[in-house]
Amino acid sequence: MARPAVSYRALALGADARAVGVIAGVYALLPLFAAVPLGRRTDHGRCAPLLPVGVVLIAAGCGLSGTAGSLPEMAAWSGVMGLGHLSFVIGAQSLVARQSAPADQDRNFGHFTVGASLGQLIGPIAAGQLVSGHDSALARTSAAALFVAAAVAACSVTSLWRIEHRSAEAPLKKPAGEAPSRRVPVFRILRTRGVASGIFLSLAVLSATDILTAYLPVVGEQRAISPAVVGLLLSLRAAATVACRLVMTPMIRLMGRTVLMAVSCLGAGLLCAAVALPLPAWALGVLLAALGFCLGVGQPLSMTTVVQAAPDDARSTALALRLTGNRLGQVAAPASAGLLAGLAGTAAPFVMLGVLLLASAAIAVRPLRRAADTVAGLPAQRNHRGAPEAERSAVSGRCGPGEETSARTDPEEPTP
Repeated sequence: MARPAVSYRALALGADARAVGVIAGVYALLPLFAAVPLGRRTDHGRCAPLLPVGVVLIAAGCGLSGTAGSLPEMAAWSGVMGLGHLSFVIGAQSLVARQSAPADQDRNFGHFTVGASLGQLIGPIAAGQLVSGHDSALARTSAAALFVAAAVAACSVTSLWRIEHRSAEAPLKKPAGEAPSRRVPVFRILRTRGVASGIFLSLAVLSATDILTAYLPVVGEQRAISPAVVGLLLSLRAAATVACRLVMTPMIRLMGRTVLMAVSCLGAGLLCAAVALPLPAWALGVLLAALGFCLGVGQPLSMTTVVQAAPDDARSTALALRLTGNRLGQVAAPASAGLLAGLAGTAAPFVMLGVLLLASAAIAVRPLRRAADTVAGLPAQRNHRGAPEAERSAVSGRCGPGEETSARTDPEEPTP
């Protein structure tokens, strides 16, 4: 609810497309320096304390943005809001990872992101209904939308009572006399196969969602689409994302994680570039629904990819690095989008997003090419069951982003 309201509030204070991009970028700037320390703390402590801290910062950022009288103030409070969001998300994602069995992580991260998508479904509609399209009232109504967003954020505190199970805290307590584990270097985490690819995929998908949310109000203003209709379009995109995540488990069974990620990024890239076309509102709604469905895959599967690829004692840090990548995208993408919008119009950022998503599709499909090259390059030595050794190595052990991580065994072979 707050993100489009911030854009409208900035427009009411005299911002152009470039300034809206800068304010959206500042939202991600402060978290760049806080993500890894928060992840380190969570790896060796509890997850739950980060959640109320995040709620307080989000609510404060929303409320103070509503009172801001200048663009620098808007940018500053947007940064506070972003820091709160980071704290909340690191705690919540670490909680899901820690309390989920490996086989349940795709499903549980999918359900977790359904919650976020429901907020993105309801919030823009509420903001669009509160924000008036008349220039004389825009400053007042956008501030009201931000105050309501602050109140809604504060209500989330009621769900944080005893949210962390004791079973999730147990692994953190080491037996007396056992030496504390060393911190895994950040460079080693990033070099772990699958982590960097998962981070880039998440960066591309979140950048697309973020710029859509920040720039669709600007597109709506230029194409004479009312704020209420813009809010409805953004919510339609979120509804399609919810629908995608509800059917993600059968899609993974049908296509496999790697193919699903590659196909969804390819479709999202083409659809994102098509937003630049001068379409009527109804056609834009159809386009955004299809785009929302494609964008629904990237976030939960990138979480699972990063968690399963990272060392066991650095999973929260790996998730924090993923969020750092997200924030880098949220700084660089809006800044680049603002520059492109100033030079080539508001359609240009959507073309840029299309290129970024197509690049992520090419990266997502790399494990398939690597596995195919391995099978083609190794001699087809048969074992006593008659299966090529290359086939066995291609389906077992730790794999890259999107590949199955559990080793397959011969059903007739006794389990050791």
